[in-house]
Amino acid sequence: MPSQPTKTKTKRAATLADVGRAAGVSAMAASATLNQARTSSRISGETRERIRQAAVKLNYRPNIAARALATRRMQTIGVAAVVDGGELNYYFLEVFNGILAAAAKHEQNTTVFSLHNWGADAARLPGLCDGRIDGLILLAPTWTAPESVRSEHTPYVSIHANSVLSGVANIETDEEQGAYEMIRLLIAQGHRRIMHIAGPEGLTGTERRTRGYKRALSSARIALDPSLIVPAGFSAGTARTALRQWLRHHPGHLLPQAIFCVNDSTAIGCMETLAELGLRVPDDVSVAGFDDTLVARIAIPQLTSVRQPLREMGGKAVDLLLARIKNPNEASGSSAKSLVFPVDLVPRASMAPPPAVDRIVPVLR
Repeated sequence: MPSQPTKTKTKRAATLADVGRAAGVSAMAASATLNQARTSSRISGETRERIRQAAVKLNYRPNIAARALATRRMQTIGVAAVVDGGELNYYFLEVFNGILAAAAKHEQNTTVFSLHNWGADAARLPGLCDGRIDGLILLAPTWTAPESVRSEHTPYVSIHANSVLSGVANIETDEEQGAYEMIRLLIAQGHRRIMHIAGPEGLTGTERRTRGYKRALSSARIALDPSLIVPAGFSAGTARTALRQWLRHHPGHLLPQAIFCVNDSTAIGCMETLAELGLRVPDDVSVAGFDDTLVARIAIPQLTSVRQPLREMGGKAVDLLLARIKNPNEASGSSAKSLVFPVDLVPRASMAPPPAVDRIVPVLR
């Protein structure tokens, strides 16, 4: 008769009961030591060490779900952001890089919740706080502070919130001052006709950057030309459309000497449009952005930008959130101050003094 195949015995993973037996203690004592669970019994240092040695010998791996029940912590933070699936969002990548680095330093996991838009999906936020995460970072929420998005048991921290929620710490930058200093730098180089490709109307960041632009012109006694403020969006595509429309409606007019954009992506869209028309950056038109993301550093020519410390802001959001998780009383407070980071100018090759001879807007076909 043919021999029967031998069955391979699967080795069972060690349990807390196994560790307890090996150490000569109860499973509860082993759990209290290895999962840092609370217990009414006092466990000596010698016993704890014996339990740890038994766990190493048995190659014991803690049950994450059991540990979460014992400590009431999942060791996981959430990040909620709008991801539209269109262009690559360099702003998100920079901030998220900082979040991941800080989370790793604190031995925290990270879960990303992708939203379609803040208006429609804001009500989903409390449902995300169902025990999966210990706290939630809101990345650039654009709502008008609906209190219904708050969770009673899970702390929030926001970055660049359009409207700050009561009791939620918000991290932002001095955007108005950054825009002001960039326009002052362009003026110092000799530029007078400076266009501003602005962000969507009604957003705090858009308004701050536009205020900085206007204040810089006023301080230099340069008359504001409202036609040079061009509403667009935050993407290269919206900037291409907005600039093309402006050029189409101003044939034969003087071309702007410089274009200051609401962020780096819109600046890249403007540079692409100018190149398509045979206009050179910065020989014909200087271009400056805002954020100083990766795209600013790899563009040709490299893009002048206002640097926001986005990675540092992501890391600080993690630090603030973990502090609030450890101190729920602070998280439930009715007030929270905004933490404002300074910004810096990063001059690069996309900016130069204006041309000696004024350029004329070409006729678009």
